[in-house]
Amino acid sequence: MTRIKKIILFFFGIILSLGILNFGINLWIEIQLPQIINEKNDSDYQVSYEDIDLSLWHANIKMHHISVVPKSNLKNTDQKTGIYATVSEIEVVDFNLWGILFGDKIKAKQLVVIQPKIILYKNTKNVISDPKSIQAKVIQPFEKIILVSDIILSEGTLTVKNNTTKQSLAGFSNLNLKLEGIVLNEETLQEKIPFTYKNYSLVCDSLFYHVNDFYKVSSHKMIATDSSLNIAAFQLLPKCSRKEFVQQIPKESDLYTVFVTDIALSKMDWGFKNDVFFYTSNAIHINALNANIYRGKMPEDDLSKKKLYNSLLRDLSFDLKVDTLQITHSKLVYEEEKDFTEGPGKLSFTDFNMTVLNLQSGFQKSKVSDTKITVQCRFMEESMLNVDWSFNTLDVSDGFKIKGTILNFNTEKLSYFTKPYLNVIVKGTLDKVYFNFAGNDVSNKGDFALQYDNLVVDVYRNNKRQKINKFLSAIGNLFIKDDSDEALKTTEIEVERKPEKSFYNFLWISIAEGLKHILI
Repeated sequence: MTRIKKIILFFFGIILSLGILNFGINLWIEIQLPQIINEKNDSDYQVSYEDIDLSLWHANIKMHHISVVPKSNLKNTDQKTGIYATVSEIEVVDFNLWGILFGDKIKAKQLVVIQPKIILYKNTKNVISDPKSIQAKVIQPFEKIILVSDIILSEGTLTVKNNTTKQSLAGFSNLNLKLEGIVLNEETLQEKIPFTYKNYSLVCDSLFYHVNDFYKVSSHKMIATDSSLNIAAFQLLPKCSRKEFVQQIPKESDLYTVFVTDIALSKMDWGFKNDVFFYTSNAIHINALNANIYRGKMPEDDLSKKKLYNSLLRDLSFDLKVDTLQITHSKLVYEEEKDFTEGPGKLSFTDFNMTVLNLQSGFQKSKVSDTKITVQCRFMEESMLNVDWSFNTLDVSDGFKIKGTILNFNTEKLSYFTKPYLNVIVKGTLDKVYFNFAGNDVSNKGDFALQYDNLVVDVYRNNKRQKINKFLSAIGNLFIKDDSDEALKTTEIEVERKPEKSFYNFLWISIAEGLKHILI
């Protein structure tokens, strides 16, 4: 046999041996994989698939038409709890051969999940009953099957449903997720977030979330990374009518309807430190907010003490810090009514722009900068309103300072509030209104100034609300000084706070006290 033939036979033998070895390893892996996925799988879930493609040279595994169901519900299909999923394709990239051959777990660089349709059935109506529930029901079961560094999920849908009512509690559509640098071990499993990661990105076309019996949340496109969040077309909507809401609540409460065109959070960081949640952000920008706040006075008064904003932030049980919060090009409407016969009184704030600096909780802090708030808007679509407001979260007296101006206000615009609510219309012009107050949880005092022209009060009849009560109107106008003679009238006020009322009621009674001193 010539030397060349020997060399050819030698290489042919090597290739044949490698082919046989590759065939044997492939055969062994194909036998071992189902055992890892199901027979040796001591998680709560049964995983099945139609076919599997294995590339030993590329260290890739592809499975097609996968389904995931809880083992406990295989026999009882009527009662569904846990995760049910179908997946078009799963690719395991750069797997560890040794782990598959001799272990009971798949270890790989990357897991790619294509078109998953996931439904999580819950026994409660809460989307997340306990922070540990995600760990127990989602993370730990699949950690027993596969460990990867990166997860890529594309074109997915996720729905959370109540097991009893089958009502959808939350959901994402066209969900695309990339999670990189995952670390999952015994130590991380003990944390609130049971794994660590380097960075993530999430994009979805829409989401919805049923907050409670009264509200639902939805939005269009959402884009999130480890340091930013953008939400388009956000909505917070009541599930019931105003009348139904008022009939269901035991005490007075506000009903909110909120639309926002864009929400952007930048340079943010969040998570848990020693099991305590924290959130920081360089800036939060809310653009084109349209909010309606409705208060029906029919239920019993809520006489519990209403905390001022210092106290609300000071008492938060987590670390919150937002450098700048901005609300731009927005509209706020407050409505209040005694019953459903005459319709609510309305106060509106349009072209609303607000900037808040140094918004912080008091959690585990000994010193914080003052929170400073500036507001520019148009009051009752008529007059410019400017407000400067400041307070310190750690001030236990709940001290605050607030000053503002209203210019060229046609008081008849207040008829949207005073007519249905008080059965009174005030006519005339408030040329200039200035206030500069300093208060706390107990009292408020400061300076008030007013310049006005031709104030007249029309009091309407109670039994015929469209007709003026001339007698009461005449008496009211006797007590009102109808003109300031082009002079700016000033006074000092001091009022006590009603602890069962809000900060805005406190501000209103302070302004009303100034009006009373000058007009009467």
